[in-house]
Amino acid sequence: MKILVSALEHSANIHLKSLKKELSSDVEFVGIFDSELGNSIVDLRSLAIMGFVDAIKKLRYFFKLNNQMAELAKNVDKVLLIDSSGFNLPLAKKIKKKYPNKEIIYYILPQAWAWKKKRIPVLERTIDHLASILPFEKDYYSKNAPITYVGHPLLDIIPKFKEELNPEIKRVAFMPGSRKGEIKKLMPIFTEVARKLDVEATIIIPKHFTKEDINELYGNLSGFKIAHNTYETLYGADFAFICSGTATLEAALIGVPFVLSYIAKPLDYFIASKLVKLSHIGLSNIMFTQFNERDLHPEFIQEDVTAENLIKAYERYDRSTFLNDSKSLRAYLKHGSSKTVAKILENNTK
Repeated sequence: MKILVSALEHSANIHLKSLKKELSSDVEFVGIFDSELGNSIVDLRSLAIMGFVDAIKKLRYFFKLNNQMAELAKNVDKVLLIDSSGFNLPLAKKIKKKYPNKEIIYYILPQAWAWKKKRIPVLERTIDHLASILPFEKDYYSKNAPITYVGHPLLDIIPKFKEELNPEIKRVAFMPGSRKGEIKKLMPIFTEVARKLDVEATIIIPKHFTKEDINELYGNLSGFKIAHNTYETLYGADFAFICSGTATLEAALIGVPFVLSYIAKPLDYFIASKLVKLSHIGLSNIMFTQFNERDLHPEFIQEDVTAENLIKAYERYDRSTFLNDSKSLRAYLKHGSSKTVAKILENNTK
């Protein structure tokens, strides 16, 4: 079976790797994905963008790539779209128009419940299988929508939970993100925090960064140990300071107390604040507040991201409450998603 895959983000490819392990050996991927999974038509590094402004600059490139993917759909058995709604939703509509009987599965759905609810009817008309990874998401769709909660993909790769905390915080992980803009904004603040705390500070740097990238983005790293393995570092940490993103949910599911920090470009933040109708930006908090009236972790955004604020949050943190709350979040998500999505892909009927 040949599947057209559109997985533009690093996090999407982590989950795609878990999914491939559950699929038959005769399944072949074509399209956009990590080179470890086959012959991708593009180098994922060329797709990295941060925010609305960067996206606008690359519009022509993405239009061309979108058309190329739609052409590839002609000779595949099924289409698997993962996350990246700005690219994948127009692609889905294009494929469905050209090949009405081509089966499309969308895994890790567009966050239409947070952004534009008007997209939901479009998704219901265009996608044959909506594979949701958020238990509450189906409540925003119509009663007859082809949507299934398949579990959460992070539980496929984070089976272990830290059942107890060290009495003292000795090791702190710093995760300033994977996008260059995020890193440049957060590193001066994280460096000051690490300098003021009497702890072993570890900075997690994406493996694909070159020495030139690291020198440009991170500055003086003399106060940090350098690590590349996110999970190994988080399991060994007593606390973490994390940029908004998948890493916040990873830390929660591992059981590492953390503080979220995020600084967007001013224009990006202005646009997002007008479009997004949410009280939190951290996915852990968004999910946790579905069944609790308090937050799981502190969040600092824009000008509130200061070394002083982060250190105060660190000093006042109730780590025991966080650990119990994290267990509740894992129970809420139930199980991993790869096995269920594999069954959907290998099923011969819509």
